[in-house]
Amino acid sequence: MYIEISLEGVMYFGTTTYRVWKKEWKNPSLLLAGIGISNLGDWIYLIALNLMILNVYGSAAAVAGLYLLKPFASLLTSFWSGSIIDRFDKRRIMIMLDVIRAGLVAFIPFFSSILLIYLCVLLVNMGSSFFHPTATTYITELVPGKRRKRFNSLHNLMSSGAFVIGPAIAGALVFIGSPELAIYMNALSFLISGLIIVFLPGMDTKGLPAGERLDLQVIKEDWRTVLSFSKKAAYVMGVYALFEITMVFTAALDSTEVVFTRRVLGLTEGAYGALVSIAGIGFIAGSVFVTIFADKIPLRHLIGIGTLMSAVGYLIYAFSTSLVGGSVGFFILSFALAAGNTGFITFYQNNLPVGIMGRVISIINVFQSLFQIVLIIVIGLAVEVFTIQTAVIAGSFLMLLIAITLVWLTTLPTKTKYFMDSKLTSELRRKENARKNGTT
Repeated sequence: MYIEISLEGVMYFGTTTYRVWKKEWKNPSLLLAGIGISNLGDWIYLIALNLMILNVYGSAAAVAGLYLLKPFASLLTSFWSGSIIDRFDKRRIMIMLDVIRAGLVAFIPFFSSILLIYLCVLLVNMGSSFFHPTATTYITELVPGKRRKRFNSLHNLMSSGAFVIGPAIAGALVFIGSPELAIYMNALSFLISGLIIVFLPGMDTKGLPAGERLDLQVIKEDWRTVLSFSKKAAYVMGVYALFEITMVFTAALDSTEVVFTRRVLGLTEGAYGALVSIAGIGFIAGSVFVTIFADKIPLRHLIGIGTLMSAVGYLIYAFSTSLVGGSVGFFILSFALAAGNTGFITFYQNNLPVGIMGRVISIINVFQSLFQIVLIIVIGLAVEVFTIQTAVIAGSFLMLLIAITLVWLTTLPTKTKYFMDSKLTSELRRKENARKNGTT
């Protein structure tokens, strides 16, 4: 068989592909690159900071204290940040936050006081708590509805890649240099992220009316707006709340991970590292799977089944007594979590009004952080009163019950419209309007 390949045909195909990419994916690709580099830096920073604190102070408690700063930072930031996100240019906010975080991170190695280091880390975490809802709202405005599911799956893929590659880069930087070198690289990653975002378009924002300033009264009114919307969109907020509760359980159970793997699974440090790597591989595999089949898998299945299988994976892990069982549980958990995250983010981007999205996400983060702090304390007390495996099994069962409720909620036949892709929803509305107007 003879196949003739025309050079002109190849060039035409390549030019057409480039034009399609430039028109539809150039800006989303730049945004993915900026957020991805920032996520990568976060992991380098986390590992390096843990090592630096441990080397300087030799205290596991000092390291554990770093993990409580994140939910506290979210509490301090989320109750007001949404009021800014919805009123000002989100691109400029992200650039400003990247530059501020870069400066704060770069100063950490110069501090000798643990309190100053904690204060700096708290401010960095506050910046991150501000950045993420800003980026999510900006994504909703920048990426058309018909491409959100694929974009979110690619975003998850980059996040999972950062989860695997970040610690490896941090380890290499520590090996050839020091934890301080890795921290400086994290500061550089924030600057690169900000530089990439500079090339993205700004979005029209109303800002504050003339003569009005952002004060406590405006923030109170914003809370009332979100509460009023929550009452009107009870179903959407119910799905949102249930999914976030399962994520809080995941974060709270993660706080017992090191102790559980050492005492129950009997793993060495090397084996624990392998277990974490398996979780990262599972997340990458899940993200790749969703990216490939994004247009084939219904949104409600991504959310419901993804969340349910995450809980099942955690339950397998909780009942395990060896590396094999723990690995199976972690792989299933991570794989399913990638699907659940993609479906959930796409769901609320399609169903929350973009004009108040920053406020909705930020205010929910307040309650999420409070619940996370309480749940970590409750699980910690349960570990002291019972055994650690009993506490993890009990937490996993509760997570499973919430996941089953979420599956039921997402499969209600009368709620199908909430899980349609944006383009399908628009077509359905067009047909409904046409019927009302007596046209076809």
